[in-house]
Order: sequence, then C-alpha cells, then structure tokens
Amino acid sequence: MKVTKLGPLDVRIEGGLDGQGSGEGPVVVLFHGYGAPGDDLAGLHRAIAVDRGVRFVYPAAPHALENGMDFSAFGMGAPRAWWQIDLAALEEALATGQHRSLTRSIPEGLPEARGAASEMLDALTRELSPSKLVIGGFSQGAMLATSIALETERTLHGLVLFSGTYLAEDTWRPLMAARAGLRTMLSHGTHDPILPFALAERLAEDLAAAGLETTFVPFRGQHQIPPVALAAFQELVRAL
Repeated sequence: MKVTKLGPLDVRIEGGLDGQGSGEGPVVVLFHGYGAPGDDLAGLHRAIAVDRGVRFVYPAAPHALENGMDFSAFGMGAPRAWWQIDLAALEEALATGQHRSLTRSIPEGLPEARGAASEMLDALTRELSPSKLVIGGFSQGAMLATSIALETERTLHGLVLFSGTYLAEDTWRPLMAARAGLRTMLSHGTHDPILPFALAERLAEDLAAAGLETTFVPFRGQHQIPPVALAAFQELVRAL
C-alpha cells in the first residue's frame, strides 16, 4: 500500500506487482461516498479475484466534514465529501416523492470536484501509465464518476457505479452516445432509503439505449455494496 498525492488529491494506491502500484496493468479508480473517509473503499480489491497486476487507486475527497461520523476508532480518516449536500432538500424530496427533481439539478460544487478529480487522473496517467483505466465509486463517488465519464473526453475502459443516482439529466443524456461501447456496471438496492432505486434504473436504461455496454445489478437491499455487486465488478475488471 502506498499513500501519496496525485494532482490536488491524496490517494491510496494498492495492487500491482509490489502491492504499491508497480507494473503496467490496468488501473481502477474508486471514489468514496459522502461522509466516508478517503480510504473507505480500500478493501474492495481484496474482495474480488483479479490479476495481481491490476492497480487500485482510492482518492480522498477534498472537503472535510465537521459533523460527519467519526471513523478514527477504526483506524480510518476524517469523514469527507466531494461537494456539500443540501440534506434538508434531499430529505424533503424523499419524503414528498419528488425523486425526479433530483435529476434536474447540477449540485453546487460538482464541477469543481470533477476538475480536481480530472487533475488527479492526469497525474495518475503520468505516474502509473495505465494500460487501461476504469473509474467508479459509491453513492456520491458514483455520481462524480458518471460526471467524469460523460462530461470529459478522457479515454476510459470501464465505469462502475455502486448505488449512484441520475443527476443533471438534461446535460448527461445528450452526452451518453459519445461513450457508446463503454463497459458499464451499475448496482442498486431496491429498498435504498437514500437514493431511489427508480432513478438508478432509469440511468441504466438511458445508458444502454445510448449504446453503452451496460450491466444493471438490482439487489434486494439498501444503500450498500453486496456480494452480487462485487461479482459484477469482478467480471468487469477481469474482462480487461
């Protein structure tokens, strides 16, 4: 394991021939969710069976949260966010059933988060020279990964979205066709109390209709990454 800085972001690098990112194999970048520490997803690569040459990069979001859950007792860092969330507005949308309103918004701070992540990916490309690049994430991190995939022209070989949602529909939908053929995996719980299942399902449908090679993995559960989602993630990485 190696902790370093790529561009403006602190990252944790694992895998590769020496466990610290050496070699020339594919690179998988996973962005954590809102309120989680930067290394929240760092165990995922140990839960799947892929070639040891695959490198995994876990960036930490730039914003520390003062009122998040304290993970220090678990040896993890402070809770972080890619951008601030209007929790009151989210709770109201969920309580009133106005889920579709979420798809019409571009969260304040998302463009800046995408810029910081793109700088990190530029530095990653220079330092690790990936043969192929997969990006993804959980929850807010999945939203960021989707934004990068659709709103930049970076060469990608896979997109992995755990419990994400459909934002900026008017912006994203017209851009999807440019990513036709991109191998994409989405998973979502049918009883997710935070991000509605229906929006994830519609995002998967629109991506598939635009020509992306889309695998949608629904599961009976909530806001989480269950074994069935990990199996689909493993299959995508192995396909590289």
